[in-house]
Amino acid sequence: MLAECRLCGSHDLRLCMSDGRNRDLHYYRCRHCALWNYDLSLGLDQTQYTERYVSPLDPDHKSNKDVAQSWRFLKPHLAETGRIMDIGCGNACLLHLAREAGWQVQGMELSASAAEAIRRDQGIDVTVANFLEYENAEGQCYDVVVLRHVLEHLPDSVLAMQKIAALLKPGGLALLEFPNTRSFSYALKRFLKNRGLRNRKYSDAWRPGHCNEFCRQSFEVLLQKTGFELVVWQTYSSKPLADAFYRLFPVASKARALVRYRP
Repeated sequence: MLAECRLCGSHDLRLCMSDGRNRDLHYYRCRHCALWNYDLSLGLDQTQYTERYVSPLDPDHKSNKDVAQSWRFLKPHLAETGRIMDIGCGNACLLHLAREAGWQVQGMELSASAAEAIRRDQGIDVTVANFLEYENAEGQCYDVVVLRHVLEHLPDSVLAMQKIAALLKPGGLALLEFPNTRSFSYALKRFLKNRGLRNRKYSDAWRPGHCNEFCRQSFEVLLQKTGFELVVWQTYSSKPLADAFYRLFPVASKARALVRYRP
């Protein structure tokens, strides 16, 4: 049993989902801030998210289409060109689009091979580092920091936001994307997994990669603790018709949030 919420410190936790082949991997929902806390003592596996490098010049690849959607969301909120850092930049597609628009770009990746592929293919500088251990020794500051589907993989969300703040200029923006636990699909997933109806696809050794999972309520608690304000919240789909629906009814399985740092 998990002792306390990793976001707010509350001891009022309720088992909300049992995952894994044997339903012995547990997520606890905090009754105070609504964060889903995975019991990290049961093990994590981030290697399952490693992807083959795909050039951002391939506009038809699904991952590139998804990143282009993120850039279209972000671009109207940017008054002028500046400096942008993408944490967990993948194939650096967003940095490619930003550079095309005149921005100075910098990436960070945990994978040295991914960073090398980006440098070789695009000439974009990518720092190889664990973000939660990264020290901004040179005091580099950015107008925008991006974490697309990274936050949920980091065990210390508060430290992650503090690291973002240390990279941003005062008033700088951060774009974060992550799963939304207040969605139709999450409710269905939880129902099926708690009854063992989706668990047979896993091996006995399988472990999840998500440490903390957010809804708008828990994310706003995180912002309040770390000096950020919410500018835009939306849930989204990669399918245009569904995306239009989710603009009106924010119940999609994925959320994106634009936030501003107010020191």
